Amino acid sequence: MTQETQMLLGLFLGIAIMIVLVMKTKTHTFIALLLASLITALVGGMAPSAAISAIQDGFGNTLKSTGIIIGLGVMMGGILEKTGAAERLAYTFIKLIGKGKEEWALGITGWIVSIPVFADSAVVIFAPLCKALSRVTGKSVIGLALALACGLQCTHSMVPPTPGPLTAAGMMNVDVGQMILVGAALSIPIFIAAILYSKWIGTKIYQIANTDGSFDRKEFKKEYIKTMDQLDSIMNAKELPGLWDSLSPIVVPLILIFLKTGLSLTSIESGIVYTVVSLVGEPIVALAVGATLAVYGLGRKLDQKKVISIMNDSIKDTGIIMLITGAGGSLGNVVKVSGIGDVLGAMVVNWPIPAILIPVIIAALMRIALGSATVAITTAATLTAPLVPVLGISPVLLAQACCIGAISFGYFNDSGFWVFNGMFGLTEMKDQLRCKTAVSMVMAGVGVVELLILNMFL
Repeated sequence: MTQETQMLLGLFLGIAIMIVLVMKTKTHTFIALLLASLITALVGGMAPSAAISAIQDGFGNTLKSTGIIIGLGVMMGGILEKTGAAERLAYTFIKLIGKGKEEWALGITGWIVSIPVFADSAVVIFAPLCKALSRVTGKSVIGLALALACGLQCTHSMVPPTPGPLTAAGMMNVDVGQMILVGAALSIPIFIAAILYSKWIGTKIYQIANTDGSFDRKEFKKEYIKTMDQLDSIMNAKELPGLWDSLSPIVVPLILIFLKTGLSLTSIESGIVYTVVSLVGEPIVALAVGATLAVYGLGRKLDQKKVISIMNDSIKDTGIIMLITGAGGSLGNVVKVSGIGDVLGAMVVNWPIPAILIPVIIAALMRIALGSATVAITTAATLTAPLVPVLGISPVLLAQACCIGAISFGYFNDSGFWVFNGMFGLTEMKDQLRCKTAVSMVMAGVGVVELLILNMFL
């Protein structure tokens, strides 16, 4: 057995054992992910000490970027939900867009927001709105949240200035403006398919969010969906906070992050404005500002003990989310450090397939192996860029092929997979796979069809 074969065997064996443990035994997902990481490393040829280091580093690096954001986000969300602010936002949202269009509106919101805002952060920021919309409308929080997540994923993976597509454009020598236009255009059919799937899955996994953080799961019936008259009656009977107090904890952090992204596109690299915007535009600081606005805006009529109690109750259930998210990062880091990703990429380059599919498959395999869409895009672009002169394909299509391939296979080693499942109460593996994993395959499938059609004419 060659070393490359041994490394691939380690990956497939680790994932297979994890699936069996989660679905057929009493083993917790967190422990199963750690065991999968260890098996992948040891069977793949890593020394025990190196395997443990890779697991620890992956866990720490993942929580370094997501842990504080999740903590601040759920504290802020707890105040929004317990004070009625989330319901105020949901009702205003419906009045603006019209009843029955909630999934489309959330998806479009995600499509726009993810250009400057990291997708996992945006899921946490908008979670209170998704949950409130579920309670107010009677629609499944799963369908609503998945629509938001799909909108976020489209632009995160396909439209600069997000890091993945920006890197692909640079490696393929594609004009950034052209990459933005082509990526945005290609994302529209993908987005439409994803929203339709989200609406459908919301009837199959019918789950309503409660204000105490729990979820009610039952079989979907059309009569559960409230009419506009019912909504008006319910909202008019409640004393809800003002719109600005309800909106500011979400909008102000987004504006701060937007400002930092905008500043990064200019030539300004020093000075007081640069320093201040760079600081407050960091997601951690921006969400801390949002949480503070929630405390002193929405919580100003509550006593100190009540506000602290709300935040403490909100944070209780996030420990397991962080543990599972970190363990997913461990698996991804093991694959990265062991070199399994490089083996997968090199293997595909020599396959007898249509040239436009080479970067798609490389990126998809990288996403399977590493979990990160950004890393998958970067790896695929790195391996494909030297082939541009000989493939005879438009460089912008090759760059977008890297991006589309990276959308696929959102699953166990992806931090966003676990953030979504934890925030919206998906505990069964079959349901988890029917949501983030299945919709990622739908999105990538539509993208591949687009690439094949355009490749016939360009």
